[in-house]
Amino acid sequence: MHPSDAASTGTTQAHRRRPPRGRTKRATLIGVLAGILGLATLLGSAFGATGGTPPAAAAAPPATPNANCTLTVPANPLSAKGLATPYQLSATDPAQGPCQEANTAQSAFVQATVVDPATGAIAVYNPLVIDQGTKAAVAPVLPKFPARAVVGIWFGFNAGTLTLKSSQGSLRAGNCVNGLNGSLFTQFAYCNAPAFFAAANRAERSGRLKVPALGTGKDGKPCLSTRDFGLIDQDQSDNVTTDYLATAAGTLAQKTALTVAAQPASVSLANGSDNLLLTAFVDPALGCTPYTAPDLADPGHSVTSLGLDELQAAAFQRAPIALVPVNDPMAQVNGATSRAKTNLYRAGVDMPALSRRDTGDPLAYCASLATTGLQRINADKAFFTGAASPQAGQNLFDFLTARFTASLTNLNCPQASASASASASASASASVSASASASAASSSPAASTSAAPSASVSPSTAASASAAKSASASATAVAAGSGAPAVSASPSSGSVQAIGVPVSTSAPAVVQIHDTAPSPVPVSASSSAAAPMTTKASPTTTTAAPMTTSAAPVTTTIPPTIASHSAAAPIMHTTAAKPTSTAMSGVLAETGASRTTLPYVGLAVSLMLLGVSAFLLIGRRRPRVR
Repeated sequence: MHPSDAASTGTTQAHRRRPPRGRTKRATLIGVLAGILGLATLLGSAFGATGGTPPAAAAAPPATPNANCTLTVPANPLSAKGLATPYQLSATDPAQGPCQEANTAQSAFVQATVVDPATGAIAVYNPLVIDQGTKAAVAPVLPKFPARAVVGIWFGFNAGTLTLKSSQGSLRAGNCVNGLNGSLFTQFAYCNAPAFFAAANRAERSGRLKVPALGTGKDGKPCLSTRDFGLIDQDQSDNVTTDYLATAAGTLAQKTALTVAAQPASVSLANGSDNLLLTAFVDPALGCTPYTAPDLADPGHSVTSLGLDELQAAAFQRAPIALVPVNDPMAQVNGATSRAKTNLYRAGVDMPALSRRDTGDPLAYCASLATTGLQRINADKAFFTGAASPQAGQNLFDFLTARFTASLTNLNCPQASASASASASASASASVSASASASAASSSPAASTSAAPSASVSPSTAASASAAKSASASATAVAAGSGAPAVSASPSSGSVQAIGVPVSTSAPAVVQIHDTAPSPVPVSASSSAAAPMTTKASPTTTTAAPMTTSAAPVTTTIPPTIASHSAAAPIMHTTAAKPTSTAMSGVLAETGASRTTLPYVGLAVSLMLLGVSAFLLIGRRRPRVR
């Protein structure tokens, strides 16, 4: 072999045995980076083990809950799927604080009543409301009803102003109304209500729907209705009788026999309403039976509803009949009367539109409230004095008396001053309650009132009336199956809405409202009728077969006391306890890692990275050249 060939061969073998220069550089770079990361992780672990900087404290919730919330209406709200899709509650203006359904000062409620025009069968379904971005504690029951059935939906709210928000055109699809040209009803709204009442009234006139008579109370008088001056307040026929279950975690579920049994630690959330006052307090005190229909979410049980109450009141309430007047704060626009808005409100609760015979005259409304209304309350004092009221520690008579006095004031009735004096003489405890509430709520942000156009209300008078309202409507709580209710610290609105929350002078924008009133719905009784208050035949039930619900698997044995629960039981507001957590936020909270385990994890990672670095920088040696 030529010497040059031998030298060339040796050089080639040496070159082949030596690692490529690029690979060596990459290994060195990776080793350096691993070392840097290992040292950084080691320092971080040591810092975490000694405590480090404590995490920033969570922002404290606002002292006063946000009173303006938005409810997103699901797609196709009048369909079975739409009814079973939870509505989502959120803050209209997040800068004012969050809105949480389990907070009874902010709870919103939805109630549907369904009628089958062909048979007259009528039923109730209470769609669920949850916080935006959350899931229901128990999936809502999918209701089952005929495709031809007509659905009406009503809304109630425990705070100031509830705005409906569209989802995939849901407001238009549901014929939803929550105000006029940006001026909201505040606590009240409805979807497709005029169509429901029109269908129900036709079924009643044809004999397919049998609406039960009011009946006679233990006092020998006709039982009260939502259009009786002995029951109404400044904003009658508002809110609903829906109640939900709130779990300890703050999640929501429909209240049914199954969910009550499956969630023994849950509590009931109820809407402060005239309807609940009637069905859960006044009716039991007088020995009367409220109008109920099958619950499509709870087979075998019947419940009340705003729609049922208004059907019964329209059919059987005798003169004088309380119909929404133009000085109702919810029917006004910035404190001024509005014929269009009043008609929109009336159309949602089965009342005729304003006319020459029925002008919604504030003076006539006030006069009937101050005479007929007060006379009925005083006549039933013996029955109301020993009965429970929505206000803890106050009997029903004192509650109704204080509510009556505040209503006259908030409606700017000329009888307000005289009524307050007479009320004080008739019931000292009621007077004390009203004055105490005035001082307690003088700083409440909701202590404002809308004045009727005929006169003005002084600031002191308005504050006193609104304060009396807030105290009369203080929230109480009853856990499912628990004992006496406890007073809640809710700053505004309450378990049973005494006289409602006054209209805000600056109504928020709405996603969609109807600018014109639907066709007026005729009722069988006229406000100008002079017939004395009488009762009809004994109550009857619908002759048609009740609607049914889709079958749901039963996985829980229901105790008899829970299985036979009645919707008319006095279920009050409560605030569901929400769990607290000390876990770190973000991903760590989701994985369950804590501050006590992080240093050890970091130490292990740092040692691994340093080992990799040492191997790449020191452990790798060039192979010997033979």
